[in-house]
Amino acid sequence: MPIKVTMPALSPTMEEGNLAKWMVKEGDSVAPGDVIAEIETDKATMEVEAVDEGTVAKLVVPEGTEGVKVNALIAVLAEEGEDANAAAKAAESGSDSKPEPKSEKPAKEEAPAAKSEAKPAEAKAAPAGDGERVFASPLARRLAKEAGLDLSAISGSGPKGRIVKADVEAAEKDGGAKAAAAASAAPSAQPAMSDDQVMKLFEEGSYELIPHDSMRKTIARRLVEAKSTVPHFYLTLDCEIDALLALRKQLNEAAPKVKGENGEKPAYKLSVNDMVIKAHAKALAMVPEANVSWTESAMVKHKNADVGVAVSIPGGLITPIIRRADEKTLSAISNEMKDLATRARSRKLKAEEYQGGNTAVSNLGMFGIKDFAAVINPPHATILAVGAGEQRPVVKDGEVKVATVMSVTLSTDHRAVDGALGAELLAAFRKVIENPLTMLI
Repeated sequence: MPIKVTMPALSPTMEEGNLAKWMVKEGDSVAPGDVIAEIETDKATMEVEAVDEGTVAKLVVPEGTEGVKVNALIAVLAEEGEDANAAAKAAESGSDSKPEPKSEKPAKEEAPAAKSEAKPAEAKAAPAGDGERVFASPLARRLAKEAGLDLSAISGSGPKGRIVKADVEAAEKDGGAKAAAAASAAPSAQPAMSDDQVMKLFEEGSYELIPHDSMRKTIARRLVEAKSTVPHFYLTLDCEIDALLALRKQLNEAAPKVKGENGEKPAYKLSVNDMVIKAHAKALAMVPEANVSWTESAMVKHKNADVGVAVSIPGGLITPIIRRADEKTLSAISNEMKDLATRARSRKLKAEEYQGGNTAVSNLGMFGIKDFAAVINPPHATILAVGAGEQRPVVKDGEVKVATVMSVTLSTDHRAVDGALGAELLAAFRKVIENPLTMLI
């Protein structure tokens, strides 16, 4: 009996994937646990293992194929003693038995079916201003939209009063419908421009079209979802980081040496971002009411701080997660973050390494950005946006002095973390950042 190999769901939200590479070829024998393929999701490249023993009868989907739906047939295995060609044919036909002969009758009936489905489409109605529906042909609707005409102000001469092309052209010459459209349309009600309309705005030959890949589509969908469904609230304050920079230097200089492939190297090298992750995690431990996620039925209160960290990768970004960051040492956070970032850029993260978490950090300070507001990544209720540390004048004891100041902005889901609670969390973060020795306790 042939064994079907289908596109696996490598994450709860995965709907399709790209078959990047086959690690086997037709005729190869495989056993459970053998890696047979590499699958690209919107976030990572993952290895797929065989779960059955057999011989590769056919590779149904060629490597390099994009947009393969979850559970779609990608390969067929033949059991021991089974003919590979027969197994492949039986599996692809959707049956373990001999496939039934194809009939030409359904093909002949496709045209009438398609025609009958097209009729209701032509009769789709455009809404009128008074709540009634106006019947118009698709061509008439498109011409009216391009000309800025109000269909409800046009009389139809087609069957049952349906508006047709000639009616729109006549109304455009008359000008009355255009005036009605201008009077009734509000700026917020203007329809989105089509791709063709957008392209007309640019000079021909002055651009190239780059199709969206699965990562960019996912980022766009989740950002729209986040900004549409999560009521964002923003809080910003400044932190002095001179003490933090001094401690970071001391800790890096005191790092023990370990043997590596290229000789000895420090056991760790702390970055400011490593210390920001730790400080944010400690702040959540100090203000546990803010370490939450919103659901419609209950507030999820987390016992640890699992901090996602935004990492820029080719074509987008991903947020690998430092689990239990509140309990880990700075050196452990630093080494784990370097490993996660390296594998993220080569798209080798496992799904559990970037899914979940209960907060996040986005640091653009290395690009010289002073301050910004980040978009919350549901189901998180908070995200901390970190700007560059820069020398600024500050007033201390009535005197103007120079200090290294870093601006941070906390975005909160106002359903879960309101203004006062967010301010308390941000104050706790600043307390840890400005007293960095508390990170070592």
